[in-house]
Amino acid sequence: MSKVRLGIIGVGTQGGFYANLLTGQSSFPGAPASKSERIELGALCDTDPAVKARCAERYPGVPFYDDWKEMVTSGKVDAVVTTVPHYYHPEMAIYALGHGVHALVDKPAGVYTKQVRQMNEFAATKPELTFAIMFNQRTNKLYQRLREIIASGEMGKIRRTNWIINSWWRPQSYYDQSAWRATWGGEGGGVLVNQAPHQLDLWQWMCGMPKKIVSKIIYGAHRNIAVDNDVTVIADYGNGATGVFITCTHDVLGTDRLEIDLDGGKIVVDESKAATVYRLRKPEGVMNTTMSMGEVGRLVRGGNVEEVYTTETIQNTDGWGVQHGTVLENFAAHILEGTPLIAPGSDGINGVMLANAILLSSWLGKEVEIPVDEDLYLAELNKRIAAEGKYPTR
Repeated sequence: MSKVRLGIIGVGTQGGFYANLLTGQSSFPGAPASKSERIELGALCDTDPAVKARCAERYPGVPFYDDWKEMVTSGKVDAVVTTVPHYYHPEMAIYALGHGVHALVDKPAGVYTKQVRQMNEFAATKPELTFAIMFNQRTNKLYQRLREIIASGEMGKIRRTNWIINSWWRPQSYYDQSAWRATWGGEGGGVLVNQAPHQLDLWQWMCGMPKKIVSKIIYGAHRNIAVDNDVTVIADYGNGATGVFITCTHDVLGTDRLEIDLDGGKIVVDESKAATVYRLRKPEGVMNTTMSMGEVGRLVRGGNVEEVYTTETIQNTDGWGVQHGTVLENFAAHILEGTPLIAPGSDGINGVMLANAILLSSWLGKEVEIPVDEDLYLAELNKRIAAEGKYPTR
C-alpha cells in the first residue's frame, strides 16, 4: 500500500470537512491546500439522498454508499473514520477492525465506558491494524510542550488545576437542527459529550486522572433541552491535589483559561493560544519556611518579582484545519510506516470516564470514585433515555 484510502461514514459538517481536506478543497485558513501523499478519499457513506447528490457533484468519481457495512467490505477503503452520532463509534470501529479495515473514531470514543472498553478490548486483538481517535488538539504545540514540562517534574508536583472552558456558545437554533441533538438517547448528553471532550482529554493527558469527582450540573440551563449544558466539577487527585473544571454553552462571550499550580510555579493558558510559564526560583515550600515577614512585605508592596520567578511564553502555531489534517496524516503514517500515533484509540476511554463520573455524581448527588461503576452509570443513563421516550435504552 502506497496510499491509504479513507472511507468517511457520515458526510455531515465534520465528515464533509474531512472530505474537503483530503481533496484539497478546505477553505479554513492554514489548512492543507493540496492532497496528501499518504492518504486519499476512498469512499463516502451517508443515508441522506440529498447528501449523495451533493457528494456526486463535489467529489466526482468517489464511490458512495448508503450502507456503512457495505462500504467497509467493499474493498474500496483501507480505513474508515466515524463522523456519526456518538453511540455508533464503538460499533463501527469494531466492525471495521473485524473486517481488516483500520479505524479512526471521531471524538468522543463513545457515550459510556462499558461500550468503549469493549471496543478497546476488541482492538487489542487486532494489533496489525491501526486504531486511533481524532483528538486533534493534542497536535497543539503549546499543550505538547506543557505536557513535557509537567511530566519532566522540573516544576515539581501539581497542586491544583483550574479550567474554565465556556467558549461553546450554542443558541436554541443549534439544538433545533436535528432531533437527536441534546438528547440522552440520541446524543448521549450535552456539553460533556459534544463540546468539551477535547478539553477533558487534554486535562487528563497533561495532569493525570482524578481519583474522585463531585459535580454540580444544571440541565437545560437557559435552553429548551434536557441534557447538561452548565457544569461545575471539583476533582480530587488523591495526593493532596485538587482541580476544578467549568463549562457551559450559554455564555455568549466565553472564556478559555487553564491554570496549573505546581510546587515550583504556575502555568497559565489563555484561549488555548498562549501560555505563560512562571518558574519560581525557589519552590514554594522553601519560600514558605524561609521568608521573613519583612521579605514578604517588600514583595507584596511591589518588590522585584524577577528575584522570585522567571517567565516563559509559549505560543500555539497551528490552527483548527491544520490540527485535523495532522491527525489524518499521522493516522496514515502509522498504517504505512509505523509512525507513533498522536492519539491511540485506546486513550479515548479516559475522557469518557471523566464525563461519566461527572454526570453520575450529579445524578446521585454525591462524590463518585474513578474508575466509575460502569453498570451503575449505564443503568442511570437508561433511566433518562426511557423517561425521554424517543429512543430505545442501551
